[in-house]
Amino acid sequence: MDELKARILSEGKVLPGSIIKVGSFLNHKVDTALMGRMADEFAKHFDISKISLILTIEASGIALASVCSYKWGIPLLFAKKAKSDNIENGLFCSEIYSYTYKKTVKVMVESEHLKSTDHVLIMDDFLANGEAIRGLTDLVHEAGATLEGIGIAIEKGFQGGGDKFRKKGIDIYSLAIIEEADDGSIRFRD
Repeated sequence: MDELKARILSEGKVLPGSIIKVGSFLNHKVDTALMGRMADEFAKHFDISKISLILTIEASGIALASVCSYKWGIPLLFAKKAKSDNIENGLFCSEIYSYTYKKTVKVMVESEHLKSTDHVLIMDDFLANGEAIRGLTDLVHEAGATLEGIGIAIEKGFQGGGDKFRKKGIDIYSLAIIEEADDGSIRFRD
């Protein structure tokens, strides 16, 4: 998506460790109009009529998934990274390593919200090595639901996470794939 790539180039920053900072429009301060256009792009790729549930992970994927949920009229469920007092028994869980927080976390959803009859589209703001997405796919499989695809705003292609899922035959669609991010510059995959 050319508009998203232009925003990454004009407002994004490359931090040490090839961290891409896009907090001015995607995952801190949120440009909801841009997210609406991103939802339109995802709807061109995925057959929205087949999807019964959008699944994401807290926290920064929620904004994009919410806009898509609203525009498409499809319920949204987000996996939590910590069990709170308002989460009851009957959980689907997966452990993932969070490179952002440098620790292993357990992601979970209540089983009453993710059913075997669901046709799920996983969505997230970023995909790097694929740990968060792997955790979400684990939840879908644990529930016996059908994974219809994975929609990603920005993929760090040089970290290989997206290619792991593509090799498994999973329909993964990223609006911008960064092939290289170093020395303050960003180069996209064609």
